[in-house]
Amino acid sequence: MEARRSIEDACKRRLQKIKVKEVGVKPLQFPFQEKSTNCKFHPLKLVLFVIVIGTFFLILSSNSVCQNKNTSDSRQHFVNRWIWGASDPRYVSDVDINWEEVSQVLEQLPEKKVVENISLLNFDEDEIIEWRQVVPGANQTVLHLDYAEKNITWETLYPEWIDEEQENDVPSCPSLPKLEVPRNRIDLIAVKLPCRNEGNWSRDVARLHLQLAAGGLASSANGKHLVHLLFITKCFPIPNLYRCNELVARKGNAWLYKPDLSVLREKLQLPVGSCELALPFGTTEEVHSGNKRREAYATILHSAHVYVCGAIAAAQSIRMAGSTRDLVILVDDSIGEYHRSGLEAAGWQVRTIQRIRNPKAEKDAYNEWNYSKFRLWQLTDYDKIIFIDADLLILRNIDILFRMPQISATGNNGTLFNSGVMVIEPSNCTFQLLMDHINEIESYNGGDQGYLNEIFTWWHRIPKHMNFLKNFWIGDDEVVKAKKTHLFGAEPPILYVLHYLGYKPWLCFRDYDCNWNVDILQEFASDVAHHKWWKVHDAMPEQLQDFCLLRSKQKAQLEWDRREAEKGKYVDGHWKIKIKDRRLKRCTDSLCNWKGMLKHWGEKNWTDDPFFHPSPPTLKTNKTKTASVSGI
Repeated sequence: MEARRSIEDACKRRLQKIKVKEVGVKPLQFPFQEKSTNCKFHPLKLVLFVIVIGTFFLILSSNSVCQNKNTSDSRQHFVNRWIWGASDPRYVSDVDINWEEVSQVLEQLPEKKVVENISLLNFDEDEIIEWRQVVPGANQTVLHLDYAEKNITWETLYPEWIDEEQENDVPSCPSLPKLEVPRNRIDLIAVKLPCRNEGNWSRDVARLHLQLAAGGLASSANGKHLVHLLFITKCFPIPNLYRCNELVARKGNAWLYKPDLSVLREKLQLPVGSCELALPFGTTEEVHSGNKRREAYATILHSAHVYVCGAIAAAQSIRMAGSTRDLVILVDDSIGEYHRSGLEAAGWQVRTIQRIRNPKAEKDAYNEWNYSKFRLWQLTDYDKIIFIDADLLILRNIDILFRMPQISATGNNGTLFNSGVMVIEPSNCTFQLLMDHINEIESYNGGDQGYLNEIFTWWHRIPKHMNFLKNFWIGDDEVVKAKKTHLFGAEPPILYVLHYLGYKPWLCFRDYDCNWNVDILQEFASDVAHHKWWKVHDAMPEQLQDFCLLRSKQKAQLEWDRREAEKGKYVDGHWKIKIKDRRLKRCTDSLCNWKGMLKHWGEKNWTDDPFFHPSPPTLKTNKTKTASVSGI
């Protein structure tokens, strides 16, 4: 209603101005209306005049002149704006500007900063007049931005799939119109952004377009001239384009930034969405411009018996791939000294954190504490972090990702990215942004990945080979399955990262992938990928291999699944393989008779009870005492 009212008010003002101009002026009269005129209008001229005018309007308004939809829509936008002055409802912002807040924010500009030239984008006529009162004496430039084509949606900017290998076509992104750079030097760019009340307010093409256009204009400044950006919006601007540590002041809906123009230029050179690869496929050469000491790989653990072995193997794979960057692992109090010592021996710098509860998760659910991942943004002794899940292997050096900005990741599904491998830029204020909205923002999957996708909707696609999921989709034909199997086992490796889904290799028999024994997990089964992980395991020192031993209860579970597969006569036949895994003969707890457990398997009076697992003595290492993440 507010948007409609503003349009109606603008129309009324336009009519009032027309009426004022008509005072004292005769109505427009054609010569042929004056009978007494000395110059008569020839009828043939009248006919020609009508034909010319009619043809002109027909050409402008017709959609049949060109069958290309983009050209047709663009022409229609032009006609509407040129003839009727119409605005695109996608770009209309219904926020009521509090000019007192704007003035207070502008008072935070540096004392020596004089706003001589201000550029205004997406304000209505009354607001433009008001700006003359807020910044008196400044030269105003009202910016005109052509609207994005109506067929450009968030799904076209962030498609689920693109031809990364360019086997059939070269992926490309739609183009968004840019602003014309004013001749005058710009001191301040003010932009009014739409923020829809309904969901997906941050996945708004017009909102993105306005921010990219303003950033492009700001980055056109030459030399060391300071340019400030002021956004008027109810919702926070794109946090990885306009970084919170560049926020000079905020008051209500007014956000004032002093962006690092060199960094902004680099980010604006990226594709507008994930419709193109931000990092070209097949790139191998690392071009480094940062401080290697301020860059690290990082992961996070919640469960010792499930993921410690995986984290140790991941560290081993990073070193085998040739990276010398720091390795940082965040752990909570559930990880004891024995397992910490193993992580340290593998090369991880262990830092203790306090867990962050997901307020929308049920008690003891799998996602209850997964918002602890936000602690990664508190690793401010680093400028860049490559986060990796603990259930993957690095097969080829991915240090090249340190060139990429936040958030760079592979696609997941729809418009979303997969957070298993992602580039982040630690910042305490970004951490606070994540914490400020945990009660209001809904995660599509109830976990941290869904939440991060709501905060960082503007992300950059890296090749899927840098986070290749170990699975076979239901729709995969035999050719696709054969291709994936080849990628899993290729030597030298083709994939950079192999991400293990389903049953983890260290929780299976080493003889084969135990996902074969569970019907609903068979899509994750690959003996080739399974053996790839065990090759890395066998390269680890023996004392680290001890962290991958099986608990008695896990041994019983594996045997139970094997027997169920035998009863079902699964056609893959893995249940027939004689198990030679030496770990079956080594006991790590007080319940060594794991075969005896099978007599009562599934009975809740004992199978759900916790068992005592005495930890061996900690490993002796030269590491210093583990640290805690600052501020918690």
